Formats: sequence, structure tokens, C-alpha cells
Amino acid sequence: MNKTLFEYIKRSPTAYHACESAAKILLGAGYTELYEGGEWSMSEGGKYFVRRNGSSLIAFRGAERCKNGFMITASHSDSPCLKIKDNAALTDASYTRLSCEVYGGPIYSTWLDRPLAIAGRVSVAAEDGVEVKLVDTKTPCVIIPNVAIHMNREVNTGFKFNAAVDLIPLYGDNSPEKSFSQMIADLAGAEVEDILAYDLYVYNCQEGVEWGSFISAPRLDDLQCAFTSLTAFISAKDSEAAQVYALFDNEEVGSSTKQGAASTLLYDTLERICEATGGNYRRAIANSFMVSCDNAHAVHPNHPEYADKNHTVKMNGGVVIKYNAKQKYTSDGVSAAVFKLICEIANVPYQCYCNRADMPGGSTLGSIANTKVSVKTVDIGLAQLAMHSSYETAGAKDTDHMIRALTKFYECAITETPNGVTIK
Repeated sequence: MNKTLFEYIKRSPTAYHACESAAKILLGAGYTELYEGGEWSMSEGGKYFVRRNGSSLIAFRGAERCKNGFMITASHSDSPCLKIKDNAALTDASYTRLSCEVYGGPIYSTWLDRPLAIAGRVSVAAEDGVEVKLVDTKTPCVIIPNVAIHMNREVNTGFKFNAAVDLIPLYGDNSPEKSFSQMIADLAGAEVEDILAYDLYVYNCQEGVEWGSFISAPRLDDLQCAFTSLTAFISAKDSEAAQVYALFDNEEVGSSTKQGAASTLLYDTLERICEATGGNYRRAIANSFMVSCDNAHAVHPNHPEYADKNHTVKMNGGVVIKYNAKQKYTSDGVSAAVFKLICEIANVPYQCYCNRADMPGGSTLGSIANTKVSVKTVDIGLAQLAMHSSYETAGAKDTDHMIRALTKFYECAITETPNGVTIK
């Protein structure tokens, strides 16, 4: 299964490509695409998905069962990287570089001295408006060179990177064989003068590998969760509830966009499902459950002191249930209990994670999505090393652990009771 994961990651250098990859998988599994600006006609047993901005996607089936609630997984399509600015080419007497700004919170040093590729979307003038095209160089075309240690003696003793100086990719000499604008036009199959705008990113095109008991690849955070939850969604048997797969963009920059977890996308989709099937939205939400899927920090081999003593999670140790007293993670005593039972039914190991009390951690999309659609939610992930590096490491067995756990989750239905919940 990790080989298939690596193929998905390779096809998904940006959030737009991750969304397109998911859409192709869904179309191949018999799903029909709906459009937010169109009419939604659903048949019993129908399978559907909808996209927003080309970078977020929600798929669902069993819409007629929404009266019994929704079983939802949510993951994100974006990863920390460098975004190429408009009018990017910087040419001087020696070189052509590309002006960039940082997207999310990458580990800067991991992007240096590594051949990098470029991908994203290009908006091209068309006869009747604008045509959007996905582009991907697939092979390296830029590099961000380190300064030699002879000129930067502090590089190993606490050097501070300046993103406006040290993270500017080298594209070519001062007269490159092909201008950056021409390269992008060729990728889009358009003339340079017809390119109106673009959203382009520098990415690590190194392929994933499995070695020993581990896997290493770019963008494991969060494409490992995006892939495993999609695989589980498609393969799960029908349950008594409607089944929903959500993939959101912009988690790495706070989710507060029209296509992020803080947007109306999930609410709009679930409300339209209820409207189309005669369901009661509020009643359905009360009996719904969401699993927020975003990877977790494995105990570090060289720095075990960064892990909380009683919440040390290991790669290959199973699904990680994440807690935070400030509710940056949504897990509570009820939602965690429900998911633990589901893992036990699926015969999947699980482990529990908390940050050290003196080391504030990051947040994820579960609590943000809950501000728009308030459902019982648990935050989970898979243990990994070097989160936000350009190349990350996780456990080889855990991809299968997550698929099995989420498959069983999708096959269940949750009903609220006065004293808890029932799991069917």
C-alpha cells in the first residue's frame, strides 16, 4: 500500500494536484462530480463529489441516509513550501533567480542544495473568459544553494535564515536557455502573452522510499492522511449513516479561506445533501461524527526529551489520538472513547499524544471546521519525524493501520443518547 501512497504523493505536488488526484480516483470508483453553481440531483445509492477552488473537495455517498447522521473524515491537501511571486524572474549580471515567499511553516534548511521542481495552476486567456490549467515540471528546474561554510562560519552554530535572501531559488544564468515565463507558457500549452495569472509553488520532487520499517517521502503531512482516508472511504461498506470524505486546502496558513476548513464548504455541502433528500440538517448533525486526520509527532531518536513522558508515540505504533487542553485538538473524553472502540473493533493499535506542557504545539483543521459545523470530533494522525521538512519519515506499517481504522469508522453509525452515544 505504501507504493500506492508514493504514487499519490508524486501526482500531488500542490493542493490543486492533490485535489485533482483525489477526483480522478473517485471518478474511477464510479463517483459523479457535482458543481456548487448547478442543480444537485441525487439518486438513491448515488456517489458524488464537489470541488471548490480546485484545491478542496468533499465526496459523499448514501445521501438518503443522512437522517441517521454523517460519518466524516477531514484531512488537508496543502503542505509548507515556497510560493512563486508574480513577475518572479530576478536577473542580474550572473544569474536568474525566482522571487518567492514562504507558504506555511517549512524547515528552511531542508530546502537547500536539493534539486526542486515547480507546479501549480496557470490562468490563461480564453475566447470566452479564463481557462485554468494545472502544470508540473515534474523534474528539477531550480535549486536553493547554501553559502559555503568558508563564507558563512555560523551555518552550523545557529545561523538565522532570511527568507527574502537565503530562500530565493536559482533558475539559470543571466540568459537562461528558456525564460521562466516561456517555460510556464509551454507547460500550459499557451502563448506567454495569454498568461493572465498563476499560483505556482516550488516543491521537492524526490520520490518516496520504503526502507527497513520506515517510509520517507515529501508531503507526508498531510497527504498520508488524505490518501488513507480516501482509500478507506472508497473501500468501506455502506453504514446506516451518510459517508463523507473532506479534503481542505490552506490548513498550513490557518484555514481562513473560501476553501479552507473555516469556510462554508462543509456546511454548504451537508446542508444541500439534507435539502435534496428531505433530511433535517440539525438532527443529522447531532448524530454525526468527524475524524480530523493530520499527522502527529513521533518521539525523536536524538531528542526524546521533547516528548511528554507518558504520551510518547512511536512510528509503527498505530493510529495516534491527539489531545490538547486548549482545544487545538478536538479530542475529548467522549470522542476519544468512541474512536478507541472503533480501533479495537478493527483490531488496530492506537496510542495517545499530548505536547509537553511547556512546549505549545500546532493546531489542525478539526477545531476550525467545528466553528462552522459543530459535530463530535476526534483528532488523529500517524506518528512521523521531521514534520514540515521537505522530506519526512513515518512508519511503514501505519499506512495500513490508518486505512483499517478509518474503513471500520465509515462502516459505523453514531447516535447521541442522554448518557453518551451508541455505535452501530
